[in-house]
Amino acid sequence: MVAPQKEVKQLDRVIIRFAGDSGDGMQLTGDRFTQETAAFGNDLVTLPNFPAEIRAPQGTLPGVSSFQVHFADHDILTAGDAPDVLVAMNPAALRANLGDLHKGATIIVDTHDFTARNLTKAGYKDNPLEGDALAEYAVHTVDLTGMTVESVKEFGLSRKDASRAKNMFALGLLSWMYGRPTDPTTTFLAKRFAKVPDIRDANITAFKAGWNFGETTEAFAVQYEIKPAVLPPGTYRNITGNLALAYGLVAGGVQSGLPVFLGTYPITPASDILHELSKHKSFGVTTFQAEDEIAGVGAAIGASYAGHLGVTSTSGPGVALKSEAIGLAVMTELPLVVVDVQRGGPSTGLPTKTEQADLLQAMFGRNGEAPVPVIAPQSPGDCFAAAVEATRIAVTYRTPVLLLSDGYLANGSEPWRVPTVDELPVIDPDFATEKNHGSGEDAEFWPYLRDEQTLARPWAIPGTPGLEHRIGGLEKGDGHGNISYDPANHDFMVRTRQAKVDRIADSIPLVEVDDPSGEAKVLVLGWGSTYGPIGAGVRRVRKAGYHVAQAHLRHLNPFPSNLGEVLKGYDKVLVPEMNLGQLSLLLRAKYLVDAVGYNHVRGLPLKATELAHAIGELVGQAEGIDVELGVWGEPTQKEHI
Repeated sequence: MVAPQKEVKQLDRVIIRFAGDSGDGMQLTGDRFTQETAAFGNDLVTLPNFPAEIRAPQGTLPGVSSFQVHFADHDILTAGDAPDVLVAMNPAALRANLGDLHKGATIIVDTHDFTARNLTKAGYKDNPLEGDALAEYAVHTVDLTGMTVESVKEFGLSRKDASRAKNMFALGLLSWMYGRPTDPTTTFLAKRFAKVPDIRDANITAFKAGWNFGETTEAFAVQYEIKPAVLPPGTYRNITGNLALAYGLVAGGVQSGLPVFLGTYPITPASDILHELSKHKSFGVTTFQAEDEIAGVGAAIGASYAGHLGVTSTSGPGVALKSEAIGLAVMTELPLVVVDVQRGGPSTGLPTKTEQADLLQAMFGRNGEAPVPVIAPQSPGDCFAAAVEATRIAVTYRTPVLLLSDGYLANGSEPWRVPTVDELPVIDPDFATEKNHGSGEDAEFWPYLRDEQTLARPWAIPGTPGLEHRIGGLEKGDGHGNISYDPANHDFMVRTRQAKVDRIADSIPLVEVDDPSGEAKVLVLGWGSTYGPIGAGVRRVRKAGYHVAQAHLRHLNPFPSNLGEVLKGYDKVLVPEMNLGQLSLLLRAKYLVDAVGYNHVRGLPLKATELAHAIGELVGQAEGIDVELGVWGEPTQKEHI
């Protein structure tokens, strides 16, 4: 019997969330759907979300793991505020995610685990699949587990092992619904489980069974098509922020001619940087997993002293532990890249959730006057360029640099255009090779004489004949570098180290303002991963017919030299942050501008819809008008968000 031809609807974007127990493979499912979507050519942004516990109680709300992917036929900036489709593998997954859905959203539920016991663990008194509790949604109840077990019974697996393939059945069904290519997933499964043929074949069979179920069942009468996006020419790949950052460090080493040394201690959500860099010994990368955070940064500083590019990676708690050693790198004026993949705090806080609350720690979290350049990427792919830039600044100016990524960037992904080598900067370490003070027999090497333009001191590799010098944490005498307790010298050296960081503003781009009409009275200024939600919110306000300007900061210390002038050009400045107003505080202190904060610290990215209304309210105040933005949410509306 031939299956009836099904209707195909054109959509311009869709937001799908896979959710289940932390043992249900939702991260793998979402990642595979993302790879299929990348292969198809859509623009996409993802948001993985998983519990902090290694194994939270099964079937409970704290144990729910989810993966959201937003893909479109046009340029998008965020993983989306509200899913159009929720795939819920158990009652807890349904309950934990139901509040994020908009009315009319599609819910695909695995009915197998909706037992009285599991409903109770999820906090349900009654089964929500019965009655009209979900009447506002398009609900499809499917025994995903039962059909999976039936489809793979030929492989002789236990029921428990067979049911584990239900995520692949769900992936197959969603791949059919949205016309995703299946070859990337079957190839992946064949390679991943090559050593366990029965598991390999069961997963591939479950995946294909899910696709065939969508093709033949009457429960899903419509298939959807989202055409490929038109992107600038180039070679693209899907990439996460941590992977891009690791590649950027490798590129920084190649472009500077320096071997890269990573001294680190595993910590969520930065550990993948260590995992990736450990694979690249062929590029002169050495990775050292230390016994603790302090040992990791100490080893990295030692590597920099020896003429390597010292790198250490961590999150906020690790930066606290490394702070004294970072101060040592400031005092000795050695290149060091400190990667802080920010997470929810304080203390252990929310280890698997995102936040950007380490800005003030990066700026001031050391004893004494210890200025450090601070930069922040704006998207997962931009982590590559930020890492190269951090390397350039560290090597050129002989200073530690703090690179502030965050959990959203680290684990999220997007299509990334692979740059060509000639697009990357050449970074010259300019090692000292000869004595630089005096002449003849009286010539000496002074380790704290400075380049007139950058104020960087010479970098001499230990063992270079005639360039022996002292180094350590005590204050240096100007030029000669011997220990000095002279009050006037200390004042001078403190000011000189600050001036060196200030000089970096001469080699960074001016801040660019996106103000198409030139009539905006409100500027929305952000940093880091707020770029996507800010851009999406600004687009919505403009689409409604109002004027608003947008600017985004990569360099947070020093600020771009024209930032003060830019801020003075607008009546109101809105600063959205996933903290309680840290950039706002810095802007107010330096530029005396009345920055208005938009602050949510939920462990999740800012929501574009909420932010758009905040922008609209400020535009209304600035222009003395009533701003009406309307309602968003339907996937058929081309919001370009």
